[in-house]
Amino acid sequence: MKRTCETLLAIAAVAAAFSAGLPGETRAAGAAVLDEAAPPGNNYDKAEFRLWYPETPEPLRAVAVLVPGSNGDGRPMVEDQFWRDFALRHRLALVGCRFTDKPHEHQFIEHYVNVSQGSGQAFLDAMVAFSRRSGHPELAGAPLLLWGMSAGGEFNYEFVAWKPERVIAFVVNKGGVYYTALMSQAARNVPGMLFTGGKDLEFRTRAIEGLFAVNRRAGALWALAEEPGADHVVGRSRDMAALFFADMLGLRLGDSSAASSGPVTLRAPAEKSGYWGDIKSKTFQAAESGAPNHPTAWLPTLRVARAWQALVTGEPFEP
Repeated sequence: MKRTCETLLAIAAVAAAFSAGLPGETRAAGAAVLDEAAPPGNNYDKAEFRLWYPETPEPLRAVAVLVPGSNGDGRPMVEDQFWRDFALRHRLALVGCRFTDKPHEHQFIEHYVNVSQGSGQAFLDAMVAFSRRSGHPELAGAPLLLWGMSAGGEFNYEFVAWKPERVIAFVVNKGGVYYTALMSQAARNVPGMLFTGGKDLEFRTRAIEGLFAVNRRAGALWALAEEPGADHVVGRSRDMAALFFADMLGLRLGDSSAASSGPVTLRAPAEKSGYWGDIKSKTFQAAESGAPNHPTAWLPTLRVARAWQALVTGEPFEP
């Protein structure tokens, strides 16, 4: 009898371990979570990542990358039901990032956002590891949607400057320190939404406006969106970004699935197929009708154009 009980307990323990997943892995109904970390690198101290993905035999189309503010831990962001619902609607994986700087004199200048110096490669290496462990080989070269707040937006901007071919669309969100001014033509062709807050610190707002002005003048497919009354907060930028990302998935990927191996070729948007948002008057018009002679926001679809107008005028919009 004693031996029988011991056997049953051993079987139960094995079953519990199996249901919990492998080391570094957790499972919930219909989804799984994996963790990866990199040793300290040239421009960062910590680089840690968490993957959430729906358990589906179909290839995942893309990855939404969630990057928090200065030296923050974005790994719990993959638990946000907003982003999980978004991922499930569009058959995406989520990756939450944690980067921290080594101690240095000016801690408000994040070295890890200068992704070409090591932190970007740490992220890409984690994606390769995730692709092996998850059974989704397409993740190794999957196209990316880059969401971030403050320093997270700085990271996104510099990642686009470094690897534009990997990015479907990106967000700059009220950050203040950037390493690249004029981007390459390939990077300017990556659709972006640059958010500022009407009550944020002036140096942050001026920095983002300057990046937008020089690159938009050179044809960048970017929009500038100031949320009136917003301080250094996410505000409505998350809802606006998700709407923007959803439309860019359709424009740049179409209905096709991610490839089982190798990089995905993204469709190049045509500037004149979208809309120009007049930043001064806060109105928009079809791009083919001729641009105003002052800075305009590039808006890829009518739905995004209407939401942009609502955001910059403080009106509600349908997420």
